[in-house]
Order: sequence, then C-alpha cells, then structure tokens
Amino acid sequence: MAKVQFSKKSAARFSGAALAVLAFSGCMGGGSIPSASTPITQSEAKQGAEYHPQLLNEFGGAMTGPQAAYVEQVGKNIAVQSGLGNARESFTVSLLNSPVNNAFAVPGGYIYTTRQLVGLMNNEAELAAVLGHEVGHVAARHSQRRQQRAQRNSILGVLGAIGSSILLGDTGLADTVSRGFLQGSQLLTLRFSRSQELEADDLGIQYLTKAGYDPRAMGTVLASLAAQNSLDAQLQGRGNATVPEWASTHPDPASRVRGALGKAQGLPGTVSNRDTFLTRIDGMLYGDDPEQGIIEGNQFIHPVLRLSFTAPQGFYMVNGTRAVSINGQSGKAQLTLAPYAGDLDSYIRQQFSALSGENANLSPASIERTRVNGLNAAFGTARVNNGQNQVDLVVFAYEFSNDRAYHFAAITPAGRAGTFNPMFQSMRRITQAEANSVVAREIDVVTVQRGDTVSGLARRMAFTDGQIERFRVLNALGPNDTLVAGQKVKLVVRAR
Repeated sequence: MAKVQFSKKSAARFSGAALAVLAFSGCMGGGSIPSASTPITQSEAKQGAEYHPQLLNEFGGAMTGPQAAYVEQVGKNIAVQSGLGNARESFTVSLLNSPVNNAFAVPGGYIYTTRQLVGLMNNEAELAAVLGHEVGHVAARHSQRRQQRAQRNSILGVLGAIGSSILLGDTGLADTVSRGFLQGSQLLTLRFSRSQELEADDLGIQYLTKAGYDPRAMGTVLASLAAQNSLDAQLQGRGNATVPEWASTHPDPASRVRGALGKAQGLPGTVSNRDTFLTRIDGMLYGDDPEQGIIEGNQFIHPVLRLSFTAPQGFYMVNGTRAVSINGQSGKAQLTLAPYAGDLDSYIRQQFSALSGENANLSPASIERTRVNGLNAAFGTARVNNGQNQVDLVVFAYEFSNDRAYHFAAITPAGRAGTFNPMFQSMRRITQAEANSVVAREIDVVTVQRGDTVSGLARRMAFTDGQIERFRVLNALGPNDTLVAGQKVKLVVRAR
C-alpha cells in the first residue's frame, strides 16, 4: 500500500475504479471495429493516453533504468510483428513496479507487464510471448469489442456494480465485497472473454514465430504462471488459486498450456536468449517494495507509513498500491485510507456510505471509541441482508495524526465479526529502528557449480517457508529435474 497524499484531485482519483471501468469496459462510442491490420487510430491513442497515468498509479508506477528499457525494447520488437502500421512508434511498453503477476493492454497501444511476472520468466522468448499476447489484444481490438458489449448491457450498470458500490449487485453481498476489495484496475484488466484470451495466445504465437523466437515460449510461460499460482495457494493455505492474477483468472491454465504447446509444434523459431534475459533481470526487485509496505508471513509492515498489523491465523494477504486485502474462509477485510478531517465518527460514517453506494443507506448501529496500542480508534458494525443470509460489516478506524487515518473494512457471516478482533487490536505504530530493518528482496542470478543441488541452492532463498518449491517454480524446474553445472538459475535474496 503506497503512501497517498489526499488533495481534492487525489481524493477523486482514489475512487478510480469507475474511471478504470471506462478504460477497460466502455467509454468509446459504438460503430465498426477496425481490423487487426488497421493502424492505431487517433481516438484509440487519445483514449489510451488519458488512462495511462492512472494505470501507472494503480500498479505502483512505471519502473525506469536498464531493466525497463530492455522490456520496452522486446515489447516494441514484438509489436512490429503485428502488422499494425508504425507499430514501434505507436506502442508504449511499461514495466510496472508491482508484486502481482499481471500483464495487460488498453486501446491505443499501451502494453504493461509487472516486474513480478518478468521475474517469473526464464528467457527472452517468454517475455516476448507475454508482451505479444497483449499486443494481440490491441491488434484484435478486444477492448473495443468488450466496450461495445458493456454499452449494450448498460455502462451505468457496470459502474454501479463495480465502480461506486461494492455492496450491491446480482452476485450477492459477500461476493461483491470480495471483488470490491480488489483494486479496481487489477480486477478490470481481466475482463476479456475466454475466446479473446485464446485468440490473443494464437496471435502471440504468430508474432513469436515471425520474430524468430521459439513459439513454445507461450506454453512454457503459461505453465510457470499456473505453477506459481498453485504454489501461492498452497503457501497461503488456500484450497484454490483465486488471487486475481494473469494466469488464474484467464482461461483454465492447464488446458491453455496444452493448447499453446500444441499450436507451437512444427512452427519455425528457435531463439530464446536465456542467458541475455537472465543477465538483464539480475538484481531486479522481487516481491513487495518496502516503499509500498511488505508482507512477512501474517504480518504487514510499512516502513514509510510507520505502521504494522498482523492478520489472523488462516488468512492470507495481498498488498496492492492503494490497499492491503486480507482473505480467508470466514471473512474478508481491507486496510486503506481516505480523506480525514479529524473526526473519527464522521470518518467511519463516510466509509459506510462509500461502501453502500448510491442505492442503499448503510450505517452502523453505533460507533464506539477506544484506544489501540496508544492510537485513538473507533469502530462501527452493520448487519446486512445478503439474499437468504446475513453478514456483518465492520469499519475499524485509527487516527495517526490530525489529518491522517487508516481503516479496516471487514465482512464476515453474521455473528462472526470477532474473527478480526485480534487483527484490529494488532494495529500499531512502528519505531524508526523497525522501519530501518525492513529490507527488500531481489533476484540474484547465479551459475550452478559442480556439486550444487536444488536443495542446497534453495536454502539461500530469502524465505522461511517453501524454499525448495519456490526455487523450482522460479526456475521452471519439474519435481524430478536436476541442475547442470554451468547453467544459470535465479535465487531470491535480501537486497544488498
């Protein structure tokens, strides 16, 4: 969760899910869709340019330096293969400072991939595959087709369900709150249809072949994504891989891998540039950026905002640019902030109002004042009908200064709001010494020496759990694969 300074403009931008809906799901008028060979139009370029800075803000900002330049180079080279006129000049390729495995595109030739997803890759052909997939979305005008469908289904309905209210909708209160707890753009970048995703895979494979890359890279990078998603679920104690990442929310990863590998058979192209790729990403930030706070086990600590809390046992956390989500079988919660004028009671009522949207008047039965680890705090609870069931919604807020407050919004089955009491009571300020002790993780590319083993190298991974499993997934190694002296592999270590 990045530090946010609230002005009138930034307060409006904080509710940017509605704006993001327009970027992905409909703000262009109807009409014919240009073909895949039609150059990017002025209206498409204008639309992409309008939302580009908002998307950068949503996903941690654009990275700069040699690694970002390398990603941009590969992306523009693959974009040329699309046949779009002036493809190299018309595409903007951004490496995002985000710890989420994600890649996406918007109209106008704006292509994005996160550093976390790049870190999972093992060669340049896989990078080209992911970027080529996104170029395929642009070339096939998938966003525009989804926009037209959204317009036919009423854009206002989309905005109401996702942008302005996370408690209303056809899928039920618990589900819509769950979706609302996700950052707007991270949810909305995943709205392409199954057929569109598969078409983008096909186009990406075509681009790989034209560029001379090994076309199997589309299948291998999808396999790594599926493996990482499964490992995340295992490490977080989840029974399924429901975190909204690029692999998990697109078509079934296993069938998609098989399809991509099958379509690559017999196609020309052998270039992978593995060593070049690994050299270029050596030293790249991995996982959470301390500037946005980090998750260590079930503790979240933010060295810039100087706060920390502990999630309940059995829950897992996802750190986003504007919020931290806490998820489990018995409830969901989110920590974030909003404009604060020095009155906790008013602040809490404002959050209930924001959660209920325009079509409901949700308010707490009462607001109680308390103190938590030296912080002024207050909380309110509302019981809400959710179809045939009832749920409890809690807003628990903390005053950190006269103009800065943070709050949890939590939802549980009725009578189970106490599930989050230990977390509510764990919020505290951290000392400067604690803040200084927070160190980032980074990728360290090493050369396997004679006698090195998977277990031996895995012990150098900067994690307390799943070291061997993390090492294998990071390096696309199967359960029976061994190491060969001289090959390069990736480790995740504490930044030096």
